[in-house]
Amino acid sequence: MSTADAPERKAATLPGDPPRILVIEAPYYRTVVEGMRRGAERVLAELDAEVEVAEVAGAYELPAALRLALEAQGVEDGPQWDGFLVLGCVVKGETDHYSFICDAVCKGIMDIAVETGAPIGFGLLTVDNLTQAEARSADDRHNKGIECAHAVIGQIALARRWGLQ
Repeated sequence: MSTADAPERKAATLPGDPPRILVIEAPYYRTVVEGMRRGAERVLAELDAEVEVAEVAGAYELPAALRLALEAQGVEDGPQWDGFLVLGCVVKGETDHYSFICDAVCKGIMDIAVETGAPIGFGLLTVDNLTQAEARSADDRHNKGIECAHAVIGQIALARRWGLQ
C-alpha cells in the first residue's frame, strides 16, 4: 500500500487490559524512526498502553533483538509484552547492500512471526531517498508508525479472542 492510499484509521480498540508493547528500533535515521515511534505512541496512548523502547545498532539487528525479547519472555519473572513494534529505515544507496539488508530483515522478522505467532507490527521503511522516509514518518495520517501500531493491536486482539493471551 502506498502512503498516498493510506486509509483513515478509526480510534484503536482492544478488549481487556491495556497492552504492554516493546518497540525495537534501529535509529540509524533517528528523526525518521522517532517520527514513526511518535505516530505509534499516539495510537497506543488511546489504549493506555505501556510502551518500552529498545534500540539496536541498525536494521540488520532487528530480527535478532526480536528473538532475544521473545526468549526473555520465557525467563521466570521476565518481561511479559503483549506485542512488538519493529521500526527502522533503510535508504537505497549505490551498492547491493540495500537489497541484502532489506531482504534479510524482512525474512528474519517474518520467520519469527510465523514460527512464534507473536503479535508484531513491522515498520521497516525501505525507500529510495530520505525525502520518501520523511513523508512516511511525518506527523500526519501517512505515518507508517501509526499503521504498525494498528497492525500490532489487531494481532493482539486476535490472540486474545482465541485465548492465547
